[in-house]
Amino acid sequence: MILRKVAASMAIVLASAFVLLAARAQTPAWKQLFNGKDLTGWKHVGPGEMTVEDGYEVQIDNHPEASNEDEYHVTAALYSLTKPLAKPGKPGPEWNTMEITLDGPHTMVMLNDVKVTDYTEGQPVPERKFDFEPQRGRRPDEGYIGLQNHSDKDIVFFKEVSVQSLK
Repeated sequence: MILRKVAASMAIVLASAFVLLAARAQTPAWKQLFNGKDLTGWKHVGPGEMTVEDGYEVQIDNHPEASNEDEYHVTAALYSLTKPLAKPGKPGPEWNTMEITLDGPHTMVMLNDVKVTDYTEGQPVPERKFDFEPQRGRRPDEGYIGLQNHSDKDIVFFKEVSVQSLK
């Protein structure tokens, strides 16, 4: 799936017991979420804007130093909740591979085969700094997967967005 106008600081919203894999060879158990041609089967949720409700954002930001963000806003961190264990992101226009595993209360994010986030519900998180950051508290075990942008000036491409059940 190629989406233009998706910001470098866009988020992948996840709140289900699935694994999301971008830019990786597929096995038969993976289900592609994009047909490679158009947005058939996708729908916009919300009144003209993207929102995160009762879910996590996994950050994507190729240039966090330029956005004056702290470590809680680095690629593959849970946005404003976790610091990265590593920073293996490749600068654009190189492809990055992200695999997000949600298994009940446990969330793990691999970026380019390096673990960046390993979080379990109930671990300490920082206080909210801004009103646009997600609320703190327990997240549901199921929900939606979404791709989101924050700016008309940024461009990000996605390919091979897929899910696989853990069970």
